[in-house]
Amino acid sequence: MYMELFLFVFVTLILLVFVMVGVAFLTLLERKVLGYIHIRKGPNSVGFLGILQPFGDAIKLFTSEQSFILVSNYLPYYFSPVFSLLLSLVLWLVIPYFSGFYSFEYGFLFFLCCTSLGVYTLMIAGWSSNSNYSLLGGLRAVAQTISYEVSLALILLSFIFLVGSYNLLDFYYYQRYFWFVFIFIPLAMLWFVSCLAETNRTPFDFAEGESELVSGFNVEYSGGGFALIFLAEYSSILFMSMLFCVIFFGCDLIYFIFYFSLVFVSFMFIWLRGTLPRFRYDKLMYLAWSSFLSLSLNYLLFFFGLKIVLFSFMI
Repeated sequence: MYMELFLFVFVTLILLVFVMVGVAFLTLLERKVLGYIHIRKGPNSVGFLGILQPFGDAIKLFTSEQSFILVSNYLPYYFSPVFSLLLSLVLWLVIPYFSGFYSFEYGFLFFLCCTSLGVYTLMIAGWSSNSNYSLLGGLRAVAQTISYEVSLALILLSFIFLVGSYNLLDFYYYQRYFWFVFIFIPLAMLWFVSCLAETNRTPFDFAEGESELVSGFNVEYSGGGFALIFLAEYSSILFMSMLFCVIFFGCDLIYFIFYFSLVFVSFMFIWLRGTLPRFRYDKLMYLAWSSFLSLSLNYLLFFFGLKIVLFSFMI
């Protein structure tokens, strides 16, 4: 009993440490890639080729002075970055382990619940700062995330109808010999664009629209609070990349190709940031409700009909 509890806590801590290290090097990768896109070097002074730069940034952020606004709602303002990071880290428990430390029969439902809760942390961070700019950023984030969660959920339901399970491990067994990405390229593109909007990344970074909202919902945060929001965003990017690989490339965690595809999808997030300009907000909503919703609904009905036809042949 105690040994199992100790192993559970130990494996969870190891997972969280590795996720945070992965987030640190994802920020380094982003700064390097953006540097070469801008025809410059990027971080290259701290450590060998700038490899210690993320740790230097973390030390600087967490040791710098944190200011608190007198007119803010103190407790929601203080704890919303903490809960934001906590939710983004809890998501990692649904990784399909073969060791059996975690058994998530309904992993995709858990994922949808946690991503839905993540909206509230952005909204509360924007509202509790008692600033018009941060409130506008929070409202934008809520509308944007709720809009694209609909298409994300419908795409997930399509594959759940096809596979017949909510467990991520079954996606590995289903794609052992053939990956979904080869036959469902439009759905893969839909999922990737929805992930960009879900994680507030370029070209859909309206919650942090620096040009019109002065950094959006996190404008009043500094020091540790800003660092926690920053870590939560990049942890979500890494998790969405992992989920993309699980759904479309198979989730064989013991093979190198899985981690190569994970790094490639994360690189795509960064590449688009250095390439595309920001969308207009009304076009973002038009894309979600007029294009993505109808397309994902059509695929859902197609998968549902395909499963019924296959089931009738099996009988």
